Amino acid sequence: MPDFDIDFCQDGRDRVIDYVKKKYGAQAVAQIATFGTLGAKAVVRDAGRVLDLPYTKCDQLSKLIPHNPTDPWSLERALREEPAFAAAVAEDEEASALVALARPLEGLVRNVGMHAGGVLIAPGQLTDFCPLYCAQGTDAVVSQFDKDDVEAIGLVKFDFLGLTTLTILDLALRYVRALEPSNDLTLETIPLDDAETFALFRQANTTAVFQFESRGMRDLLKRARPDRFDDLIALVSLFRPGPMELIPEFCDRKHGKRAHYLDARLEPILGPTYGIMVYQEQVMQIAQTIGGYSLGAADLLRRAMGKKKPEEMAKHRSIFVAGAANNGVPERAASELFDQMEKFAGYGFNKSHAAAYALVAYQTAYLKVHHAAAFAAANLSVVMDDTEKVQDLVADARATGLSVSAPDINTGVHRFVPIDETTVQYGLGAIKGTGAAAIESVIDARGSAPFTSLADFCARVDKQRVNRRVMEALLRAGAFDRLDANRSRLFAALGPTLQGAERAQSHAGQENLFGGGDAALPQPSPTDVAPWSQREQLANERIALGFCFSGHLFTEFEAEARRIAPTRLADLKQARDAVRIAGIIVSVRQQNTRRGRMCAVLIDDASAQLEVAVFSDLFDRRRALLKEDQLLFVTGRARYDEFSQRLTVSADEVMDLAQARALSQAALTIQVAAKIDPGCLGEVLAAYRVSDTESSSGTGCRVVMSYTNQQAAADIVLPDLWRVRGEERLIEDLRTQAKVSARFQYA
Repeated sequence: MPDFDIDFCQDGRDRVIDYVKKKYGAQAVAQIATFGTLGAKAVVRDAGRVLDLPYTKCDQLSKLIPHNPTDPWSLERALREEPAFAAAVAEDEEASALVALARPLEGLVRNVGMHAGGVLIAPGQLTDFCPLYCAQGTDAVVSQFDKDDVEAIGLVKFDFLGLTTLTILDLALRYVRALEPSNDLTLETIPLDDAETFALFRQANTTAVFQFESRGMRDLLKRARPDRFDDLIALVSLFRPGPMELIPEFCDRKHGKRAHYLDARLEPILGPTYGIMVYQEQVMQIAQTIGGYSLGAADLLRRAMGKKKPEEMAKHRSIFVAGAANNGVPERAASELFDQMEKFAGYGFNKSHAAAYALVAYQTAYLKVHHAAAFAAANLSVVMDDTEKVQDLVADARATGLSVSAPDINTGVHRFVPIDETTVQYGLGAIKGTGAAAIESVIDARGSAPFTSLADFCARVDKQRVNRRVMEALLRAGAFDRLDANRSRLFAALGPTLQGAERAQSHAGQENLFGGGDAALPQPSPTDVAPWSQREQLANERIALGFCFSGHLFTEFEAEARRIAPTRLADLKQARDAVRIAGIIVSVRQQNTRRGRMCAVLIDDASAQLEVAVFSDLFDRRRALLKEDQLLFVTGRARYDEFSQRLTVSADEVMDLAQARALSQAALTIQVAAKIDPGCLGEVLAAYRVSDTESSSGTGCRVVMSYTNQQAAADIVLPDLWRVRGEERLIEDLRTQAKVSARFQYA
C-alpha cells in the first residue's frame, strides 16, 4: 500500500486528526505504536540501576559513550574506538561488571510509544485488522503493530506531520499585517522571481530558511549561486546521499560547461537540470519519449530501477531498447541511456516533493528579506523553549541589522513580537523559570498602567502565580532594567520588598474592614549594593536566558587577549606562517576520521566565528581545555577551503589564558605598600608556584614587586624559582588574602 505523507501547520495538526476521527469514525482511526530499544547509553544506566550502583557513576560512564543520532554507537564500538570509555571500564571492576551485564541486553525492546505522525485509517473497525491498546491515562487508541507490520497486513498509513515552518509562515504573516494593516500579503502573492531573495540564497545567508540552514547546504549555495526557482528545486533534490556526487558537475554546467545530450529529444526533459537526471519524473519522461512507454509502464520501470532486481531490469532493458529503436535511436545509444537511467533512478527524487519544499524555502527567504523583523519574531516565538536556537536566531537577527530589545516587564508579552520594521521585542516566555501562566498573570496585572518600580510590581501581581523564583528570573534577565539598571540592588531588595507587599496587603484588608483607606505601597529602603560586574551580569543572564544577551564573554579578556593574539577573527586571512588567535569556545564537536578522533571547535571573539580543527594527538593532550564558554588561544595555520568557501584553522597548539600568559612572557606585577604581611603574600604566591623543573625551563610568569614611596620607586624581579602560573584566581587571592593589588603586564 502507498504511504501518504502530509505536512500541516504544527498548531493545526491535532485538528486534522480530530477531523479524520469524525469523518471516518473513531473506531476506524488509530495512531501507530513505536518500540523503543535499549541503546548503549540507556542500557548502561538501566543495568547500573539493577546492580544498585550510584547513579552519578553510571551517568558518568554513560556520558563517555559518544552520541550520534545518524550513526548510533554500540557498546562494542565504544570499547573499541573510544579510549576514555575503554579505560574507565578496564580500570574499574564495577564498571567492567556493569558493561558485561549490559552487552547482551543492548537492542532489546524497552518501552512502547506512539509514532510522531503515523495515523491508521481502516475501511471498518480497526479491531477487525489489528490489536489495539490505549495508553494509560489517555484516551488515545494506538495499534499494537508498528509501521512495518501495519503495512504488511495491508492497512494504509498516513503521516500527519506538524511542520514548524508552516507555523512560522502563518505567524510571520500575522505580524506583517499587525505592523502594516494595509498590507494584504499572502503566501500565494509572493513573486517567485524576486532578485533580492535569490541574492540572499547566493550569499548563503539562510539561517531559519527551510531546508537551506545546514552548513553543507550553505556551502552548496555559494557554489551553485542559484538565480531561478528551478535551481532551488534541484538543490533540494541533490543535497542527499547518492546524488551529492552530481553536485560538482551540476554547478559546473550551470556556470558554463556545456551539457551533452545523447538525443535531441532529451534537452527539453533534462534542460532545467543542465542535462543531469535529478528527478524520478525525468526518468519516466525519458522512458515515455525515447522508449515508447506509457506513463503507467514508466512508473513500473521507475519502481523496478529503485528496487534494483536484475531479472526485472533485464526485461525492461530489452523493452526500452526495442522501443527506442522504433523511435530512431540506435541500440548502443539506447543501452547507454538506459545505463544512465538505471544509475540515477535508484536515488532520483520526486520533483513534486522537491518543488513543494523549495516553495516553502523560497517563501521563508522572501519574508526574511522583505519583512525581517516579523520573520525573526515568528521564528523566535516558535523555538523559544530551545535556548540554543534562540541564541542562534538572535545572533542572526543582529547580523542582518535588526535590533532585539531586552526583556521588559512593561512592553514584553509571552512571545517575541516585532515593534517596528527593524526591532524585535524579547518574549518574556523565553525566560527560564517563568512559564506561560506566570507571564500571562504579569500581563494581566500590568493592564494599561505600566509598573513604576519593583515595589509596585510586587504589590500588583498575583504572588501565587508569580512567585519569588519567577521574579528572580525576570531580574536576572534584565526585565526591570528600565526601572532600575542596578540588577544587584534589585536582587538584594527583592526579599524585603516582597515582605513589605504582603504586609501592606494584610493591613489594607484590616483597614478596609474597619473603614480605613488603602495602605500605601511598600517602599523598601535603598540598599548600598555595588552593581554586578559584566561577568556577573552575563552569568546571571545565562541562568535566566540560557546565553549571554547583553554582552560577550570575550569583552572582559579582550584588552589582554589582544596583547597575546592581536589578530581579530574577522581580519584573519589565509596565511603561510603560523597564526595566533583567541576566542570564547561556542561549541565543541567530536568526530572520527581515518587519523583518529578529532575535534571541531567553534570560537568567537565578538568580531566573527571561526572553526578550529584539533586533531587526535593534540585533542588527547588538551581535551580538558575544550569546554564551552572557555577562553581559548590557538596557534596554527589558516586555510581557505575552495569548496566550502570558508576559512578554517588547523591547530598546532591550544592554550588557556594561564598558559598563553606564560608563553607570552607576561610578568605578574604586585604593587607593594609600606605595610604588608610578607608571610601571607608568600603563602599566596607559593600556592601558585610552578615546579622547579618548570621554573628552570622558563615556564610560568615572572613575579615583579613594584614598590613606591614618597622618595623613590623600584621594580624588583624575584628569582625564577618564584615563577607562578598565570591564573586569574591568583589576582583575586592576592587582593583578598594578601591585601595587595596585582596585574599581568607584557613587555
